[in-house]
Amino acid sequence: MSKNLTTRNEDYSKWYNELVVKADLAENSGVRGCMVIKPYGYAIWEKMQAELDRMFKETGHSNAYFPLFVPKSMFEAEEKNAEGFAKECAIVTHYRLKNDPDKPGKLMVDPNAKLEEELIVRPTSEAIIWSTYKNWIQSYRDLPLLINQWANVVRWEMRTRLFLRTAEFLWQEGHTAHATKAEAIEESEKMMHVYADFAENFMAIPVIKGLKTETERFAGAEETYCIEALMQDGKALQAGTSHFLGQNFAKAFDVKFATQEGKQEYVWGTSWGVSTRLMGALVMTHSDDNGLVLPPNLAPIQVVIVPIFKTEEEFDKISQVANDLVAQFKKSGVSVKFDNRTTQKPGFKFAEWELKGVPVRIAIGPKDLENGTFEIARRDTLTKEIVSNEGAVDYIANLLEQIQRDLFNKAEEYRNNHVTEVNTFEEFKEVLENKTGFISAHWDGTAETEEKIKELTKATIRCIPLNRIEEEGKCVFSGAKSTGRVLFAKAY
Repeated sequence: MSKNLTTRNEDYSKWYNELVVKADLAENSGVRGCMVIKPYGYAIWEKMQAELDRMFKETGHSNAYFPLFVPKSMFEAEEKNAEGFAKECAIVTHYRLKNDPDKPGKLMVDPNAKLEEELIVRPTSEAIIWSTYKNWIQSYRDLPLLINQWANVVRWEMRTRLFLRTAEFLWQEGHTAHATKAEAIEESEKMMHVYADFAENFMAIPVIKGLKTETERFAGAEETYCIEALMQDGKALQAGTSHFLGQNFAKAFDVKFATQEGKQEYVWGTSWGVSTRLMGALVMTHSDDNGLVLPPNLAPIQVVIVPIFKTEEEFDKISQVANDLVAQFKKSGVSVKFDNRTTQKPGFKFAEWELKGVPVRIAIGPKDLENGTFEIARRDTLTKEIVSNEGAVDYIANLLEQIQRDLFNKAEEYRNNHVTEVNTFEEFKEVLENKTGFISAHWDGTAETEEKIKELTKATIRCIPLNRIEEEGKCVFSGAKSTGRVLFAKAY
């Protein structure tokens, strides 16, 4: 099997696009800006979904589902949110088609089927959910309300790229309501930590936790917490956000509750989400010029067994050993595939599973049967070793854990080597152009400076790190007083 991938050094963007398609993760569809997620790609998303869903339920959240359509007047109720998403909205104006009298066999919009009120195809669900919460929340006894939904949303993007930015994408969005401000802030922070835990322990991606600046905040939020990751090309990727909404949506939709003292008060809200963009992060953080590299915790197939044989008799003997191995792996909770296709040669299979990022490959040939050994290949390091078949299942289970740790450590080392402190704008531009990565620099706190730096360099403030040291300094651009460093980067 020929991979013929563009290398990362040649053209990182082209490498990414080719890899997503050739590894059978996704492809462009017949709908502009929308993608088809193929079974192998969807299997990875399902593993992500399962782990996140478990984590949400462990923190007390329940799943529900809300409509895809939002009446325009409802969408407009929270002004900042409506303004923030207005340019990306798809709108339904009619509910019926009819035959076009001038073009036989063609359809046209029926002018008599105009909707009384236009419907927005949800770019996010705060409006429809908070209008529903008005009926669900009457008293302090109804709080906190902790709801999550798995859904699709539409944001009419002009420039699209598979997984990273598509007109329609899959995600989860949590929406919670609380009796106090402190409780809502605690929830926003908790969910940011859940996302960071998932990114680091399942995706093997180190992240920086922080706050967005006012300019970069979610439209309608009072505070946005985020986790930021760094891709191999030195660009940042926002891997998850959690928003403290204050009482903005409660006031917009008149969601009040009776306190224990009998007073009427507006509830406090949060919303938080991650999307199929995480698939892009997974591909870009670990993969190489040979194809995907998947962390074992999210790989749909953790181990693949490839038989090497010439005769049918050899194939039958190897199959007996392989099937026994499969049963043992399944018993120990390892996902395994015995690639017993007789239509493809071992070399083709090796290349295919390497491209698809399966963490461990076992090759079994006649000599292995004689010697009581297996050939074990690691996808992350492309190294091979001969291992005794006695205890091989336990050995590989430990190896999978080792690969998971090694992938995280490698990504963390790269990230740590690409966080650079600068004190002048010349240094800032030089690092951005040549070294790339996160730039730690003083900022004067003004939106004007933030915008000017973005205009001149295309770098944005990715976050104000939660663990930053408060220190006096001078803004890298304006020279005005600063109380601490923030992280800038070019980003996806």
